[in-house]
Amino acid sequence: MNTVSGTGCGHAGGQEVADTVDVLGVGFGPSNLALALAIEEHNGRCGSDERIRARFVEQQESFGWHTGMLLPGATMQVSYLKDLVTMRDPTSPSSFLAYLHEHGRVADFINTGTSQPTRLEFHDYFAWAARRVDHLVDYGTRAVAVLPVRDDCVGDGPVRELDVVLRDATGSDGATRTVRTGALVVATGLQPMVPSGVERGPRVWHTSELLPRLAEADGPGSVTPGPRTFAVVGAGQSAAEAAAHLHARPGSAVHAVFARYGYSPADDSPFANRIFDPEAVDDFHQAPQGIREMLLGYHANTNYSAVDSELITELFRRLYAEKVAGQERLHVHRASRLTKLRVPDDGPQVGWGRAGVELDVEFLPTGSAATVGADVVVYATGYRPVDPTGLLGEVGAWCRRGSDGELLVERDYRIASAPALDAAIYLQGPTEHTHGISSTLLSNVAVRAGEILESVREHRRATQRVGR
Repeated sequence: MNTVSGTGCGHAGGQEVADTVDVLGVGFGPSNLALALAIEEHNGRCGSDERIRARFVEQQESFGWHTGMLLPGATMQVSYLKDLVTMRDPTSPSSFLAYLHEHGRVADFINTGTSQPTRLEFHDYFAWAARRVDHLVDYGTRAVAVLPVRDDCVGDGPVRELDVVLRDATGSDGATRTVRTGALVVATGLQPMVPSGVERGPRVWHTSELLPRLAEADGPGSVTPGPRTFAVVGAGQSAAEAAAHLHARPGSAVHAVFARYGYSPADDSPFANRIFDPEAVDDFHQAPQGIREMLLGYHANTNYSAVDSELITELFRRLYAEKVAGQERLHVHRASRLTKLRVPDDGPQVGWGRAGVELDVEFLPTGSAATVGADVVVYATGYRPVDPTGLLGEVGAWCRRGSDGELLVERDYRIASAPALDAAIYLQGPTEHTHGISSTLLSNVAVRAGEILESVREHRRATQRVGR
């Protein structure tokens, strides 16, 4: 390790710097995993003076991507070619095809006749790729502060480096260590969102935690075998998948509640899908604000509150078959909204045999209301981006914002900043307002990783020219 004294000039936080790198990535989901692969491949083909020293930190104990929704049979909504590397470099040894080849499944995958793997298989591919760069990642580690490093003892020089303070994510050890970097890449993902005033708990879930919550409820410690009646709030893909999965549990009943008249199909037609092309990012970034809003509005149904047509058909067939049989377990509350939620206080352990959640559901066309009982209510109400300035602290004051209050992000995903901040801070994920609808999706992770890598290399060359 490169140990730097914490008492001299050019230090921000007054403690030792445990390591110095060119790139520090915070968060290690698919976006920063794609960047790690791009850096590793770059380092493998360049001279020692061009190598990028990189480190990534992730608060989870191991790689995991939407593990709460790895439902059996659920498929990806993108082609396998939109993996972590192929759109950037089709010859990369970290492609989905390379993963299939290593596992002896290329022919079998071809014979499935689909370009969209199951979500479970794609997650296994991600985990396989993450193991290839395991030496670059500190799991179980949280970034807790970002501090500016001044160039001189006076304290008014440009900030060309940042000290990132790290801590054990489990909270068992309060000790911290500091890593110094010239480029910080923030990819902390999205936070599950529930309506204001709603508190998640043993009977109130978000789809992001569906599978572990079910396993806990069905576990040996439960008073009864587990919940049997569910209310699912939402009209998007996750809502439909959750409703289908819960309905498939023997003897379970599902109440699907949403404001639309029915599930709306996702537009995955060839022309509409061009909104996810790398070239579309160029178009979007240079467009005026009004045009950006227009494009997002036109193509929202490619991603938001939209469901695969096959799943819509499957759910309707189940609904109809139960009507024919006179044994309805799937109840669709269309054009409706949840107006009130009453959750019992179960104490330390939930007893599923006792009275559960009561939901007041209003039918919007007439205003009539009904009360629905359920063991559990599952909110499929999406996610919201995490504002990175909470982590950046005083450094965040140098980050520029537009008139709408959103962070200004350059085409290379670097946050626009005041001249005092020369260290590069990149944002992966919550850039839909500047880079378009693909920002939080998998479609462009490979290309974006290559663009950020090239920007980091140029930034390092520029920094070396002026001297540190």
